[in-house]
Formats: sequence, structure tokens, C-alpha cells
Amino acid sequence: MTTSSPHTLNQIGQIAFQVDDLDRATDFYKNTLGLKHLFTLPPTFSFFDCDGVRLLLGLPEKNQQRTKSIPVYFKVDDINETFAQLSERGVQFTGPPHFVAELSDHTLWMTQFQDSEGNTLLLMSEVTK
Repeated sequence: MTTSSPHTLNQIGQIAFQVDDLDRATDFYKNTLGLKHLFTLPPTFSFFDCDGVRLLLGLPEKNQQRTKSIPVYFKVDDINETFAQLSERGVQFTGPPHFVAELSDHTLWMTQFQDSEGNTLLLMSEVTK
């Protein structure tokens, strides 16, 4: 009997959000958030690059309700600057960036908003001490 080595999960390759309006969602992620648009497969899918993790926006299958997404956290270097820039582009945050935790070598800051389809997104920043 041979023993196989266990496989481990490491990197996330793609995250998918279902959307109600693909054009509106594509515009939000491309022009409001400034993500790199990879390609669109009309009429149902649009793809973006998030620093090596692919984000898929897709319409639900026929006769299927859109599923709720889990929150996605975008890691940023300067949360206050990113907050200001996105606010100027019309992003409505639930509040300003706030302190979350003091860790041994950094502090954690976050703020939350929704995309054009109601999916929850957050900015997070790990500020080195």
C-alpha cells in the first residue's frame, strides 16, 4: 500500500459574486473601485484581477435567486487615503476607518461598504508599529 502525501490549500484563485445587473456591477468595480478588468463574457460574466486573485461577477442562472455573498476584505496600505478616494468616487461607507485590534507588530483598521449590487466589501489596513 502506498501512502500519498496530503494536499494543502494555499492560495485562493477566484472569488465569485452573483449580481443583478452585470453592466452596472462591471462599471462599479472597474470605474468606481478601479480594479483591473480582465474580460467580459456577455451576457453573464465579468472578470477582474485583484493582485493575482480573480474576481468573477456573474448573473444567477435562469429561475434562480441571487445568493448573498460573504464579505470580501481588500487589503490596502493607507486606509484613510483609499477611504477618501473611494468616497470621492461615490462609495458610501458605513463609517470612517476605525481601529479594530492591536497586534504585536501592527494595528488593524477597517471600514465597510457595499458594492452596486448590495454585496458587503471592506477595506483593511495593517499599520506597522
